[in-house]
Amino acid sequence: MEKNNNNSPLEETTNEKILNDLKTFVTQMNNLESLRLPQRAYTIIRHAIRNLVLPPGRTILEREVAEALGMSRTPVREALVKLEMDDALELIPRRGFFVAEIEIGDLNDIYRMNAALDGLAIEIATSNIDDKEIDNLEEIVNQQEIMIEKGKIKEWAKSDDEFHYRIIELSQNDSLNKVLDIYSDKLFRARLFTIDYRPIPKRSILEHKAMISCLRAQDGKAARTVMESHRQRAHKEIIKALETINQNK
Repeated sequence: MEKNNNNSPLEETTNEKILNDLKTFVTQMNNLESLRLPQRAYTIIRHAIRNLVLPPGRTILEREVAEALGMSRTPVREALVKLEMDDALELIPRRGFFVAEIEIGDLNDIYRMNAALDGLAIEIATSNIDDKEIDNLEEIVNQQEIMIEKGKIKEWAKSDDEFHYRIIELSQNDSLNKVLDIYSDKLFRARLFTIDYRPIPKRSILEHKAMISCLRAQDGKAARTVMESHRQRAHKEIIKALETINQNK
């Protein structure tokens, strides 16, 4: 993909807003003080990309990001290079860093793998989980219902991410955790990016409740089937939404 080397006045204005949003985003993050500057910069920028504060397809300059984070350019550059290695950014010579687009082909591959691994995670978790942990998952789902009723769909998306993260964590399988974590940012970003183009996630609530029922019954096979079906349905909805967004560009 060829990028234009000259920012338009509109793009410059938009970049200014994005950088102001980034400054605000930093103030909302916790537990940064204990991190070394390169790791702190990496954590902030990674989460900013994940949460669309730095949106897909935007070019960001090292010096602008350094200014927004209140750091020198050295730790920021180190963080940006690491994020390029993570496939979150692309370095454009003499231009800056380009925030990766959300690509349908890439997402198809990740979702197929994710459905299988999430299914494995919940099946393993079934034999590890106790009633208190199931109650905690149920409380997340109860909060999700309230968020949907209040129209807080982006807050629901974050709670949905927490629900799935908890299940993966409960599998107590470090290798599985590490593999799924590699792709978690891309999946969350795609879900958030398409949130306004997809149905209100009431079916997701029902599927989460079905998973909880399977966990209470200690039926790992059934839990795996529900999880895989849940991820496959979400996959289809997100791809359809992305196609609509791309058509409207």
